Amino acid sequence: MMHRNAIRVGALGLAALISAPVLTAQTAPYPTQPPAPMPLKPAALPPFQEATLGNGVRVVLVENHRNPTIAYRLALPAGDAYDPKGKTGTATMVAALLTKGAGSRTAEQISAAIEGTGGGMGASTDEDYLSVSGFVLSNAAPIAFELLGDVIARPTFSEKEFELARTQTLSGLQLNAADPGFLAGKFFRAGLYGAHPYGATATASTVRAITRADLQAFHATRVRPRGALLVVAGDITMRQLTTLANRAFVGWTGAPASAAALPAPPVRRTTEILLVNRPGSVQSNLLVGNLAIGPADSARFAAILATQVLGGGSDGRLFTILREQKSWTYGAYANLTRVRGMGRFEANAEVRTEVTDSALVELLAQLKRVGAEPITASELEGKRGAMVGSFPLTIETPQALAERVASITLYGLPANYLQTYRTKMAAVNAAQVSAAARRVIRPQQSLIVVVGDGVKLYDKLVKIAPVTIRNADGDVMQPSDLTPKVMATAFDVSQLKASRDSFVVMVQGNALGASVVSVEAKNGGWTMSENTNVMNGMIAQRTTLESDAVLSPVSLQQGASMQGQQTKTDVAFAGGKAKGSAQTPSQTGPQTKAIDTDLPSGTIASDALQMVLPLFRWANNATFTVNVFNAGKGTVEPITLTVVGSESVTVPAGTFDSWKIEQKGGEAAVVFYLAKAPKRLVKISPVGQPIELQLAK
Repeated sequence: MMHRNAIRVGALGLAALISAPVLTAQTAPYPTQPPAPMPLKPAALPPFQEATLGNGVRVVLVENHRNPTIAYRLALPAGDAYDPKGKTGTATMVAALLTKGAGSRTAEQISAAIEGTGGGMGASTDEDYLSVSGFVLSNAAPIAFELLGDVIARPTFSEKEFELARTQTLSGLQLNAADPGFLAGKFFRAGLYGAHPYGATATASTVRAITRADLQAFHATRVRPRGALLVVAGDITMRQLTTLANRAFVGWTGAPASAAALPAPPVRRTTEILLVNRPGSVQSNLLVGNLAIGPADSARFAAILATQVLGGGSDGRLFTILREQKSWTYGAYANLTRVRGMGRFEANAEVRTEVTDSALVELLAQLKRVGAEPITASELEGKRGAMVGSFPLTIETPQALAERVASITLYGLPANYLQTYRTKMAAVNAAQVSAAARRVIRPQQSLIVVVGDGVKLYDKLVKIAPVTIRNADGDVMQPSDLTPKVMATAFDVSQLKASRDSFVVMVQGNALGASVVSVEAKNGGWTMSENTNVMNGMIAQRTTLESDAVLSPVSLQQGASMQGQQTKTDVAFAGGKAKGSAQTPSQTGPQTKAIDTDLPSGTIASDALQMVLPLFRWANNATFTVNVFNAGKGTVEPITLTVVGSESVTVPAGTFDSWKIEQKGGEAAVVFYLAKAPKRLVKISPVGQPIELQLAK
């Protein structure tokens, strides 16, 4: 009985214990306000330790033994601004080759050595600095520093790796030339900075001018230890660090050569528009901005917040108005770029061609408004809270911390910049944001770059501000140049004869396909046929172009296959018009474009160039301009063909004394090699591409 009673009493007691807190919770009121935030405190970072190596390298260590990893960044004043005149791209190529052979290791051996530690290493440049960065487990620090010493002090710059890097660079430039966003940035920087090196962008001609000896000379004169900064974060002591670094940098001594004084950027006093003509474009890329402030300017925190309110993501004013309210764009943003010299403010959007002027007017109005009207409390609190709250994420890993510490040191920011970032950002008020916006964002003195179809844009843009027009190559155009003109025939059709030429398609020096081009007299005119097959059909194309007796196009049929995508082009030419359709490959499948284009007299089809080139009257420095119809874009554009020299060219069909002819304009830059006697096309080299066609027979 005692046992049974104990159980019964225990059960009742348990029920009471359970029910009591439940009743209390049900009757207690829920809080209606979130708890007050804790006071902001400076970021808790280990003290920064500093030392200077015997060769002059300044060392900063952020020692932290919580995780068995280290990260480093070695930076030197050898960035893009130090490129030799006429050889823009030198510093970038030097950085690209540092890890492609150094000391006794090849590129493959360097890669295997660093990957074997579970880490990584890479080199890069920005406007001011060349940097080598990496990370490893701390027990692999000896091999990491050994590799760092080799790549920074003892790169081999092998001829093979140099040629590969140059080819890859040219290929990248060729792709960039078709990217309207890249073009906008290129012309924007050039317009803002003028002759200052910050305004320079590598081109195919500057890259082709660079030699292996140039890279070696740049490394010997600029990549020197005095003035270099090595920042390391993670599981290592200063004693270990200096021991490893001194051992790694043995023999690396000296200071960089003194640099010439840099010219001051131009002063802009009015708003100007630069229209970069991109015929046939269905959208316009807008880039608006001005020179701003230096990296250590006292107004920087307020300026960052002003930029964030204006265009810092999907809740920024530009995004909300231009996309959410107006449906003119997929996105619009603003940014404040930091460099060692004068930074820049910029705002950007990609909009439909037909609303370009409306979008630009609204964008300029928002740039003015951000400094003219007080920032609302909700905007300020939202952006300020986001910047303060997200900051710890930017320094949470050794790699991120090493990068941030290197940046504040290189840009001359206070030593406690990271520790006090959140408290200083949180202290910015609305009046300071408005004042910074007026100082940093100046729409009344802005440069506006618009990349788009000039024919559809020019008349609208001149109502906003004065407009200068350039083509994608940077050549100045007049408004009348936007519409192709009637051109007299620049070639002698009487020289045309039936022919059949076979070309081998070379890809990175390997024969991977063939192209056969035949020309025959037919139906009172001429028919050109082309059949190209590369990599067993991975890329294939068949073209039939019918022309009349003077080589004006009559019809164009083309079928192509690229990595499984089938495309078709069918265009008829009559009555001064080109009508039909053309398909082009894309990531989402073939895109079809309807064609209804005016065709000025004297226009030839782009596919006819191989047939027409031997018919020009070539001589030293000869230049010819001809209108070319591009079926892929459905547009007529003038192209310029210029003799830039003579070369003895060896191809499978033999060795030929040839004119070297450069094509500018059109779909892509191309270099043609035309045998002088008899006139015959012997080699075709698209600029920046690892492909060329060589005459086989």
